[in-house]
Amino acid sequence: MLRTALRNVLAHKARLLMTVLAVMLGVAFVAGTLVFTNTISDAYQKSSQKGFKGVDLAITPDKKDDDSANPGEAPRLSQRLLDQAAKAPGAASAYGVVKGSSSLADKKGDLLGGGFSNLGGNYYPGADGKDPRYNMTEGRAPKAAGEIALDSRTAERGHYKAGDSIRVSVDGPVRTEKVVGVFTTDDGNVAAGGTLALYDTATAQKLFGKPGQFDEIDVKAAAGTSQSALKSSVDKILPEQAKATTAKKLAKDQAKAIEESMSSMQTAMLVFAGIALFVGIFIIVNTFTMLVAQRTKELALMRAVGATRRQVTRSVLIEATVVGAVAAVVGLAAGVGIGAVLRSVLNSTGANVPDGPLIVAPTTVLASVVVGVVVTVLSAWLPGRRAAKIPPVAAMNSVHAAPTTRGLVVRNTIGAILAAAGAALVVAGAGMGGDGQGPMAFGAAVLVIGVFVLTPLLSRPLIAAASPVLRIFGMPGKLARQNAVRNPRRTAATASALMVGLTLITGMTVIAGSMQKGIDKMAADGLRSDYVVSMGGGGTGGRPLSPEVSKTLAKLPEVTTISPLRSSPARVAGDSDSLTGVDPKAIKDLVKVDFTEGSFAALGGTKALIDDKIADEHRWKVGSTIPVTYEDGRSGKLTVGGVYEGNQMIRGVMVDSATVTPHMTTVADFQVMLKTKGGATENNKDLLKKTLGDNPAIKIQNKQDTSDEIASAFTLMLNMLYGLLAMAVIVAVLGVINTLAMSVFERSKEIGMLRAIGLDRGGIKRMVRLESLVISLFGGVLGLGLGVFFGWAAGELIATELPSYELVLPWPRMALFLLMAALVGVIAALWPARRASKLNMLAAIKAE
Repeated sequence: MLRTALRNVLAHKARLLMTVLAVMLGVAFVAGTLVFTNTISDAYQKSSQKGFKGVDLAITPDKKDDDSANPGEAPRLSQRLLDQAAKAPGAASAYGVVKGSSSLADKKGDLLGGGFSNLGGNYYPGADGKDPRYNMTEGRAPKAAGEIALDSRTAERGHYKAGDSIRVSVDGPVRTEKVVGVFTTDDGNVAAGGTLALYDTATAQKLFGKPGQFDEIDVKAAAGTSQSALKSSVDKILPEQAKATTAKKLAKDQAKAIEESMSSMQTAMLVFAGIALFVGIFIIVNTFTMLVAQRTKELALMRAVGATRRQVTRSVLIEATVVGAVAAVVGLAAGVGIGAVLRSVLNSTGANVPDGPLIVAPTTVLASVVVGVVVTVLSAWLPGRRAAKIPPVAAMNSVHAAPTTRGLVVRNTIGAILAAAGAALVVAGAGMGGDGQGPMAFGAAVLVIGVFVLTPLLSRPLIAAASPVLRIFGMPGKLARQNAVRNPRRTAATASALMVGLTLITGMTVIAGSMQKGIDKMAADGLRSDYVVSMGGGGTGGRPLSPEVSKTLAKLPEVTTISPLRSSPARVAGDSDSLTGVDPKAIKDLVKVDFTEGSFAALGGTKALIDDKIADEHRWKVGSTIPVTYEDGRSGKLTVGGVYEGNQMIRGVMVDSATVTPHMTTVADFQVMLKTKGGATENNKDLLKKTLGDNPAIKIQNKQDTSDEIASAFTLMLNMLYGLLAMAVIVAVLGVINTLAMSVFERSKEIGMLRAIGLDRGGIKRMVRLESLVISLFGGVLGLGLGVFFGWAAGELIATELPSYELVLPWPRMALFLLMAALVGVIAALWPARRASKLNMLAAIKAE
C-alpha cells in the first residue's frame, strides 16, 4: 500500500501541485512570522544587553501601590543619594541619569524621527571625564547651557555635524542650540528610528523639570564585587521610595518585555496564517475528494483483490503525508525568505532594527513541518474515509454512485442548526456590551462553519439567480450554470475558500468606515474650539506643554477664547485618578457636552464637574462631596457641581485650573484649546504656527485634523490587515484554479462530446470561464453578506465605548470587492479553460 500511495502521488503530480502551493503558502506565512519575530526580538535583546555595559546596579524611584498619601510620582533621586551610592562598599563609581523628551528639527524645519521617540538625556562624566553609556565619535560632550550632542543616526539623517546650530523644543518654546558632539549609543529606541539629544546634567535637569534630581542612578561594581553583593551594600543606604536592581535582572526583565511586546504581533500574524491554512483546507479536501472520485474504479479493484478499508484509507493518508511534507519543507524555505523581506521592509519604513542574524529556531522548523503535515492529513481524512467505503462491485462501473439525497438532508440539517446557533450567539454577544467579545467570536466561528455546511443548499438558488445573465452567452452560459450546480459539494468548497477571505475583508471595512464616521461626529459634536494645540511625538496628553504656550497665544488679538487643559494625578474617593484643570469661563465655549445634572456655570473654586460613569460608580449627584488627595499629598474636598456625559474628547473630573495648579509638582498643560476670529482658516493656522516659532514639535489641529489623527491608526491597521488577508485570497484563487482544472480532467469525455457535436474551442473556453465566474461571485455574495453581519455585530460592541459610532455600509468598496471576486474567477479560469479547449475530442471521447 505504501508503494501504491507513492506511485499515486507521482502519477498525479500536476493535480496535487495546487494543494502543495496552498499548504506551502500557509506554512511559509507561519515560518516567516516566527523567523521575523524571533529575529527582531533577538536583535533588540542583544542591543538592550549592550546598553547595560558598565552598569552593575540601577537605583530607581519605587512608588508603593498603597501609598495613598502621595498620588503623584515617586520622589526622584537626589544628588546626596548619588554621592552615597558612589561611596558604598563595593562600588567603583556611580552616575546620575536624567530622562525627558526633546524634539529636534532638521535643516528644513521638519521634525526628525517623525515623532516616534524623541528622547532627551544628560551626559554625566565620570572621574575620567567620560560617560560609559555614550562614545563620542565627533567633537566633545556638552558642558554648559546652549550646547547639545546628537546620536550618530540622527546627525546623519539631519545632516548635522559638530559646530552646527539646531532648533530644539522640549516643552513647546523653540530653542536654538549648538551641536558640540556626535556619539554612538546602543539605545533600542534610537536603533528603532528615534532621536536622542544629550545636554549637560544641570541643563537637562532644568529643561526636564527635575532641578537637582535624577530619574536613575547607575552604579559600577568594584573589581571582585558581585552584583548581588553590591546590591546588598547599596540597599542599606536607600530611602523608602527607592529600589536597587541588578543589571542581570534588568537585562532579563528587558528581554521578557521585548518578548511580550513581540508576542502580540506574532499572535496577530499567526492568526492570519491560520486563516490562510483554513482556506487551504477547502482546497485539500476538494483535491482529495476529486482524486478519490476519479479513482473509484481503481480503489474498488484494490478492495476486490483483498485490500481492507483501513488499507485504502491509509493509502490516501500516506499520499496526504507526502504532499504535506513536501509543502512544509518548501514553505519553511520560503518562510525564511519572507522573514528576511519583512525585516528589510521594516527598515525601509524608518524603524531601523538593530543588526543581527536571521534566527531560524528549532521550534520554527518543527512548527512548519507539523503544521504542513497535520493540516494536510486532517483535511484528507474525510475523503480517505469515503474512499474506504467504496464497494468492490464499483470496479464494474465507470463511476461511483452519486451522493444520496439522505446525505444532503443530514448535511443541510446540521448546517441549519450550526448557522442558527452561531447567528444567535453573535446577536446575543452584540447586546452584552464589553462582555460580549467571547460569545461573539465563538458564534462567528460557528456561523461560518454552519454557512459552509449549508453552501451546497444555498448554491442552487443563488446560482439560479444568475441564469438570466448567463442566457446572454447562449449554450456555453447554460452549460456553465448546470456545471456549477451539478456537484454542490465541490462548488461549496470552492466558493467557501473565497467566502472566508471576503467575509473578513468586508467586516473590517464596515467597521473602519463606521468608526471613521463616529470619530468625525464625535469631533464635530464634542469640540467647539477651532484649534487644539499639543506636543507631537507622544500622542494627546503624552508630552507636557509649557504654560508659556497658552500665554503666548492668548496675547494674539485674533484669539477670542482660550483654555489650557492640565492633568494632575490624584486619589478621588480613594481610587487612583486624575483631575483635569480648565479655565471655567472659557471651557463652555470650547467643548460641547450634554449635562444630566447642573451646567458649566457651576464650575469654579472647589466645585467640580464629573462624567456620568464616575457618578454612576460612586452614586454621586449635584451637591455630593468628593474626598480628594492632590498630587502633592494634601487632602481636600470637592463638591459635585454638575454631571455630564463623557466622550472620547473629554471625560473624568473637571476642576478650575486655579484649584489644581498649586498642588502640581511641575505645572504643565497637555492641550490648549482656542477659538479665533473667523474660525478655523489656513491664515489663522499659519498665524498660530508663526507665533509659536514654526515649531515642528507642536501640533495645531482643527476638528478634521483631530478626527483624522485618531482615525489614522485604524486606517493603518486596516491596510496591514488587507495585506495579511491577501495571503488567504491568493490561496482561494489557487483553490478555484485547482477545482476547475480537476473538473476539466474529470469531464474530459463530456467536453470531447460537446466538441464533437459542434461546440467550438471558444465556446468551451467561455463555458469554463463562466462556470468559474459564477462560483466566484457566489462565494463573493456569501462573503459580503456575512461580513456586513459581523461588521454590524462588532459595531454594537464598539458603540458602548464610542457612543457616536454609526453603522455605515461602504457600498462603493463592497461593489469593488464583488468585482474583485469576479476578477478572481476570470483569472483562475484562464489555464483550465485553455486546457479544456485544447483537448483532443477523439481521445477525450475514448477516455475512461
